[in-house]
Amino acid sequence: MPKKLTAHSEYGKLNTLFIKHVREGFINEEKTASEWKKLNFLSRPNWKAANAQYGQFEDVLKSHAAHLRFFPLQKSLTMDSIYCRDASIATNEGMIICRMGKEARRGEPFAEMKAFQRTGIPILGKIQSPGTVEGGDVAWLDEKTLAVGHTYRTNESGISQLKNLLNPINVDLLIAEMPHYKGPSNVFHLMSVFSPVDKNLAVVYSPLMPISFRESLLNKKYKLIEVPDPEFESMGCNVLALAPRLCLMVDGNPKTKKSLEKAGCRVISYRGEEISVKGGGGPTCLTRPTWREIG
Repeated sequence: MPKKLTAHSEYGKLNTLFIKHVREGFINEEKTASEWKKLNFLSRPNWKAANAQYGQFEDVLKSHAAHLRFFPLQKSLTMDSIYCRDASIATNEGMIICRMGKEARRGEPFAEMKAFQRTGIPILGKIQSPGTVEGGDVAWLDEKTLAVGHTYRTNESGISQLKNLLNPINVDLLIAEMPHYKGPSNVFHLMSVFSPVDKNLAVVYSPLMPISFRESLLNKKYKLIEVPDPEFESMGCNVLALAPRLCLMVDGNPKTKKSLEKAGCRVISYRGEEISVKGGGGPTCLTRPTWREIG
């Protein structure tokens, strides 16, 4: 049976995706030295190690995606721009251009829009002020349902605008009211606690998951793989599906990895201290898939 291309999936086999290489995001040692504190990185990334780790990460994606595209260097953007999922949302009718909740990242959506236009990808719409939506706060539950987290990065106006953009293409929006956690300065998205890896299988961190959202997943017959407390901060819950039950995650989360394998998943790990853990962005954050293949 031929595969179908869709943007409405988090688990289908990767077909086309964009990334922002660390050399175009971090740019040089001087930039990392001047920006890491004000962007709330845990510590200053090591330039040489970050490039080596990103090279490993890129090699995995090249092996599992038919088309790998790159967002270009733009010096006006910050180091955070390597976490390219956040600036846009992919739909079957075109890209939704976000408006970032983090002030320092406001230039990223426009830069991504230009890259999409250059490659012939249509733009479905844009989130306008005062609305904010970040791509890390949205995840496809199925082809007709998009979940969105109401967080400090994604506000009520943004959610309302997102709903209006999705209604004409017959997509329902499921809102997850996320907790305060560490407050407005911390990066805490819906996908910080929820990573789908197959049609009805997801990695979750239930202690920070809204009850109603968790119950919605169970009602949709999702099986939940629970991340243990010690592995939440080390990004155990941030798992990218390269294909159904083929998972990419940050190294150093052995219990979560074992749970995934017990559920029939194959797991690939990468060293991510410099490019993921310090900046709070795992493999889902580092990628902007546009098309996946599903059966």
